[in-house]
Amino acid sequence: MSKIIQIFKIKDLRTRIFIVLIWLVIFRILTAIPIPDVDILRLKSFFSNNQLLGFLNIFSGGGLSNLSIAMLGVGPYITATIIMQLLTMIFPKLKVLYYEEGAVGRAKFNKISKYLTVPLSFLQSYGFLNILISQQVLPSIGTIGLLKDSLIITAGSMILVWIGDLISEQKIGNGVSLIIFAGIVSGLPAVVQQLFVSFSAADLVSYLTFAFIAIVVIAGVVFINEGERKVPVTYAKRVRGIKMFGGVQSYLPLKVNQAGVIPIIFAISVLLFPQFISQASAIFSKDISLKLSQWVTQIFSNNYLYALIYFVLVVIFTYFYTAITFDPKEISKNLQRSGGFILGIRPGESTSIYLARIISRITLWGAIFLGVVAVLPNITTIVTGISIATIGGTSILIVVSVALEVLRQINSQLIMREYEGFE
Repeated sequence: MSKIIQIFKIKDLRTRIFIVLIWLVIFRILTAIPIPDVDILRLKSFFSNNQLLGFLNIFSGGGLSNLSIAMLGVGPYITATIIMQLLTMIFPKLKVLYYEEGAVGRAKFNKISKYLTVPLSFLQSYGFLNILISQQVLPSIGTIGLLKDSLIITAGSMILVWIGDLISEQKIGNGVSLIIFAGIVSGLPAVVQQLFVSFSAADLVSYLTFAFIAIVVIAGVVFINEGERKVPVTYAKRVRGIKMFGGVQSYLPLKVNQAGVIPIIFAISVLLFPQFISQASAIFSKDISLKLSQWVTQIFSNNYLYALIYFVLVVIFTYFYTAITFDPKEISKNLQRSGGFILGIRPGESTSIYLARIISRITLWGAIFLGVVAVLPNITTIVTGISIATIGGTSILIVVSVALEVLRQINSQLIMREYEGFE
């Protein structure tokens, strides 16, 4: 409570928070401006039968279910970023740009990702509008109308990416993450209202079970997200001139959830790929697009098959992304250069093997946890029997992760100002 009071006492920090809130309000306004001539009843029915579109709706902050000008949200930008990160494994120059050239290299990498976002947004919007027209959610608007609406939706996505950059500049959290966070939180009042409307005394036990599972999941997300294995590191004593350096002990933190929420996004991107192909094929043939869309919907309407594929993909991508972001050989080299070593382990190759073995073990638990979180809505429905009260595990993971990151950044701002006060 004292830190909250401190936040509003510091003018600069208070201004930054208000600026972030203003941009988030603008984002919510954009998601409320719909495309004209939408059949709302058909639209709701279309979304209720497709889990993958429901996930995309999370990233659009509800804009997709409203068919707003920001209906794709930051989804195309996230897809572009994932594609660029995968390309770092194929093209060495991109890897050097992202990992070795510091802030300048990251800025160039992000710029390329934004360029890639434009065609991805256009293809997704064009294909998706074609699907909606075939489902009679939208009236036939002709090729010119399709191109016009696709360009408007593409512009909406790029405006959200720009807003995300402006939010990030305030150093109160990542802009894109906060946009997704705001979209998820904005849907909570509607869910609570549905729960109250559908409540009956006969379902009391199911609702209590739901509340218990929700608390356990939130606690689990915080525990796993903050959990880490501390590997003790000792630094050898070195003499430079008349001064002695080193001889201290520290530790190397290895997080249980090293990959964060990225594996879930990777997995859902793979699951969305057939849907994306069916949408994009509308450019060549509407009949083929409709058949492919029906085939994809039929396969993923099986909850058990969907949950199984989703779980396996999340586990695989957790190991995959951890391998990209955590290089035991590079860490071993850095330790050796700085005179650090792990007690009982030889520097160099032995240290690299030791770190790889540890990260492999703890990643297993992180992967299983993320997989369970991903399929949690299916598990909740089976346990409680209430389809409305499904706990969106991915949503909870995103909300908790973003909230923790915002708290860290605000806390660092407060600490910095306390240091300035002592000078």
